[in-house]
Amino acid sequence: MSAARAFSTALRAGVPRAPIAARFARGYAAAAPSSAANKPPVALFGVDGTYASALYTASAKTNTLDTTAKSLEQLSAVFKRDEKLAQILRAPTLSVSDKQQIVQELQKHVGQDKDSIVKNFLDTLAQNNRLGVLEGVVNNFGILMGAHRGEIELVVTSAAALDNKTLSRLEAAVTKSQYVANGQKLKVVSKVNPEIKGGLIVEIGDRTIDLSVSSKMAKMNKLLKDTL
Repeated sequence: MSAARAFSTALRAGVPRAPIAARFARGYAAAAPSSAANKPPVALFGVDGTYASALYTASAKTNTLDTTAKSLEQLSAVFKRDEKLAQILRAPTLSVSDKQQIVQELQKHVGQDKDSIVKNFLDTLAQNNRLGVLEGVVNNFGILMGAHRGEIELVVTSAAALDNKTLSRLEAAVTKSQYVANGQKLKVVSKVNPEIKGGLIVEIGDRTIDLSVSSKMAKMNKLLKDTL
């Protein structure tokens, strides 16, 4: 199955009905539902989740999951380097010409793109006026690939960047904890948020451990307010 046809099928099978489906399905022919082997490993919601799921299904059908994941990782790096990119993509004033130029520029960063599935995907987003959800799609596709690989994500947020030694110690501690089941791989994601003032916020799966200074201050302020 070609990448274009696979993506078309995934969009038809994965999106809800009107009004959103009318935009997604424009120009696509009806297709049979996806087989269980090609379905996303977890359910995602929202427009970006729907597109990420469709891209996953299309990539699975064409055996391009790994190359698609690498291409999206490179796009993720572009978003990190250019903080204004997401805002530009969401601008309602973008003309057709603007979108074409943006897509052409983004396509330069996808690297090895088997069957041009990511390039076709970018074209589809532009045609459906959905370039603004690209960053969310990239993040959600990462979640799908993590589940596919049996990974569990450990997100560590600190006020300042943590060194590799500290991250390794956290990874080792969490790996031995009850939060990581046998056979699961831990994927460590380090984030910086100066607003937490200090300490850490550790997220693993659907659990959050808030050890930040800002959280402690909020609790102290509430205690004082309730007492007084």
